[in-house]
Amino acid sequence: MRGLGAAAGFGVGLDPDVVLGAVVVVVCAVAARVDLQRRVIPNRLTAAGAVAAVAAGAALDPAGELARVGWGAGAGGVLLAAALVNPAGMGIGDAKLVAVIGLCLGPAVLIAVLVAFGLGALYGLCVLVRHGLRAARAATMAFAPCLAAGALTGTVLVAL
Repeated sequence: MRGLGAAAGFGVGLDPDVVLGAVVVVVCAVAARVDLQRRVIPNRLTAAGAVAAVAAGAALDPAGELARVGWGAGAGGVLLAAALVNPAGMGIGDAKLVAVIGLCLGPAVLIAVLVAFGLGALYGLCVLVRHGLRAARAATMAFAPCLAAGALTGTVLVAL
């Protein structure tokens, strides 16, 4: 049992990695579905995910919360910079989703982002091979499914 959450009875028997893993899996699954359907990641979803991640982290593992906030801000900030430099290449919703992933996974957000970019590159390579360079340069994709796969990978590695 840890911190204020444990004192209030919220932390009894709850592993912070499991709870935060559940938060990130649910948020990323919904984000992936919506992004595939509408090519947007709703602000309400990322805001709710961030609030849930911070609340769960603070209640179940207050000692690690500052580090997770740092990882979320750092990872989200890097993707935000990419989105601002080239808005057609990366959406701000993707940056906010990565911030939520960082709030949940801490340093494992690096694995999540690497897996996501690897899957995005694989998609681009498939488009290039199948349709040629012109189509590949013009192709767009919903990136949340890649981020969701990366977050799932990070969640599994944190659990090991």
